[in-house]
Amino acid sequence: MHHQQHEVRAVSAAGQQQAGALALLTLAAGFVMAMIDVTAVNTALSDIAADLHVPLSGLVWVVDGYTLTFAALLLAGGALGDRYGVKNTYLAGLAVFLAGSVLCALAPGGVSLTAARLLQGAGAALFLPSSLSLLTHLFEDDKVRARMVGTWSAMVATASAVGPLVGGILVHAFGWRSVFWVNVPIGALGIVMALKLIRPVPPQARPLPLASHALGMLALAALSFVLIEGPVLGWLSAPVLAALAAAVALGITLAQRERRAVHPLLPRALFATPAFAAVNGTGFFINLGVFGQLFLLSLYLQQRGADALWTGLSLLPMMAAFIAGNFSAGRITARIGMRKPLLGGLSVGSAMGLVLLALAWTMPNAPFGMVLACIVVMNLGVGVAIPAMTASAMQVAGKAHANSAAAALNANRQIGALVGVALMGSLLHALPMWSARLPAGFLAVALAFGLAWRLVYRHVHV
Repeated sequence: MHHQQHEVRAVSAAGQQQAGALALLTLAAGFVMAMIDVTAVNTALSDIAADLHVPLSGLVWVVDGYTLTFAALLLAGGALGDRYGVKNTYLAGLAVFLAGSVLCALAPGGVSLTAARLLQGAGAALFLPSSLSLLTHLFEDDKVRARMVGTWSAMVATASAVGPLVGGILVHAFGWRSVFWVNVPIGALGIVMALKLIRPVPPQARPLPLASHALGMLALAALSFVLIEGPVLGWLSAPVLAALAAAVALGITLAQRERRAVHPLLPRALFATPAFAAVNGTGFFINLGVFGQLFLLSLYLQQRGADALWTGLSLLPMMAAFIAGNFSAGRITARIGMRKPLLGGLSVGSAMGLVLLALAWTMPNAPFGMVLACIVVMNLGVGVAIPAMTASAMQVAGKAHANSAAAALNANRQIGALVGVALMGSLLHALPMWSARLPAGFLAVALAFGLAWRLVYRHVHV
């Protein structure tokens, strides 16, 4: 009898573990799909440009359109989850992302493709905070939850690293539209599995400051227009100056509104110390460098005659370096704390940016293998810094404000990615020769990592 009870308990534990693994796969599906998509699109840029007759500024919109709505709606995504139920918001996000993917795949021109990318970004902003929230509610035991969140993070990091290769294979075999069609079966399966396997979390009564979210999104959209269209229309043209004035006015209005609001977008307690703002600034500059570099190198490889598959294969080592850095960061921070890995990783990133600048300046036709080796070292250092940065943000925020801090950091990182791609677009537009484009691009990357280092050195002491 006792033996039978023990057997039943063992079976039950195994069943729970199996159910947990299935639930984890379900919740990772959406974000893995989004991460593959956001990096895979870079390998399809030259094919999109040729097929839809999209100019350089149009390609920047294709990449940044997704990031724009993703960054602008990320905080709203968390608030909507609390208010209308996390599971409902997660499912709605997947459905919106799926609809956006279908419209991307069917897009007849650059404008319609950018509009569909905006829709994809809105869907991702809904399901990203919800997936993490559902994951934390799914596992009662702290140790199991920590292990599952770690596995989820590893799956997401792997997806972003293999994104260019997956994109390259798809574009090479089936054309650029397949990068978006592949989301349909993954997203549909994710919705079905979530309906069956994920239990709902009761909603919480939480105010949703729609006016503040709208102001933030409009300010970001106006800033994007300035950065992307400035080189094309002229920095002093009427539309660009009007957009700049709108961005400034909307930003000031939002800041004043947040100062007076009873329920601000972010708890005021987070800004009691300069460390929180500094960590968010660090996230902004890191993503500016990382995604700016990815956009620059993708176009550089494709103009050198590399097809989508070769571009994906060439970008794989530099993306894999992030994973290696991410996985080693846990052990490093456990041993020496968060400040040293942050400063060390960013020092390596900035130094390698300057090496690449010198390489591109003195050897315009430097072997790509040499350039790639420097980028791998750079990304390894930055890969160590990123988890340390996230852990610093969580420690500064404390348990009471962890969700708000995570949402703010993610939003600032996405804004950094948006500005990085737009900045590279501006440099490519202003400098017609790659012998000048590459040094300028690498200088921007080195400066971004250098500014992040300075923020950490001055303000982050956890």
